[in-house]
Amino acid sequence: MAEPVSGRTISVTINGEVYEQEVEARKLLVHFIRDVLDLTGTHVGCDTGNCGACTVLVDGKTAKSCMLLAIQADGEAITTVEGLAGVDGELTPLQQAFSKSHALQCGYCTPGMLLSATYLLEQNAHPTEEEIRRGIQGNICRCTGYVNIVEAIKNASEGQV
Repeated sequence: MAEPVSGRTISVTINGEVYEQEVEARKLLVHFIRDVLDLTGTHVGCDTGNCGACTVLVDGKTAKSCMLLAIQADGEAITTVEGLAGVDGELTPLQQAFSKSHALQCGYCTPGMLLSATYLLEQNAHPTEEEIRRGIQGNICRCTGYVNIVEAIKNASEGQV
């Protein structure tokens, strides 16, 4: 009988940088990102895929990183919240709109919200309020009531930053 695989080397591109790392077969992507690579903007919330705090973009599509094993990301291009800002640290219009609209309080949901909203705006540059609400529905915010988050996304889509 063969021994179970305890780990393997993966290669992922995160925020434009290639990482080759041996990982345990059972390590979740969120823990690889946070604990191995020290990119702590991706938050661990519920560990069940319900809250959205761990949302990242995998090959341009939203994914809950607590629901993926790191080895499943082998060969993929991943964007975390740290990868949204420009090379000089300049905030994106969406990030600026979040700040201007007071679309965050404790900030725990903010990275996931920003990545979900980034994906939404890449798919639909001028979403309606209903489309925005549907676009962020996999992200839970316990502080804001979503009004300012929706407003920020709308403002960013209209260039009002």
